[in-house]
Amino acid sequence: MRTVFAAAAAMAMATALMALLPGGPASATAAPANAYCYIGWPTDGQVVAAGKPFRVWFGLRHMGVAPKGVAFNNTGHHHLLIDTELPAAGEAIPSNRNHLHFGAGETETMLELPPGQHTLQLLMGDENHVPHMPPVQSKKITITVR
Repeated sequence: MRTVFAAAAAMAMATALMALLPGGPASATAAPANAYCYIGWPTDGQVVAAGKPFRVWFGLRHMGVAPKGVAFNNTGHHHLLIDTELPAAGEAIPSNRNHLHFGAGETETMLELPPGQHTLQLLMGDENHVPHMPPVQSKKITITVR
């Protein structure tokens, strides 16, 4: 019995380590089927002032927030997608000006965008920044910076 347990533990550890290696397989962490996130402010269609930061706050239901690197059931951390589409299923969320990571467990941010129309969407990622399965994402909203 101990041998079976040790083999299973070793396999789990090897799989977890492979997921962290560049080019290693990413696997989605399970999320509750009823989990969802949302942007509490700004709202869809909101007009915000140009030239100064505005507050964006995130909401989450039926899941908890945990920082990057912390693997705990039914948790993850927010990623704010700006003017972009969701990443492909099973792929880690990129980190760039269109994909902001909130790996310390933040639930709000100050954002400044250039004048014009912009889209915002939240996507939860697991401890390795991989979207959950099923994906926990907000509705995509459009705001205008004027």
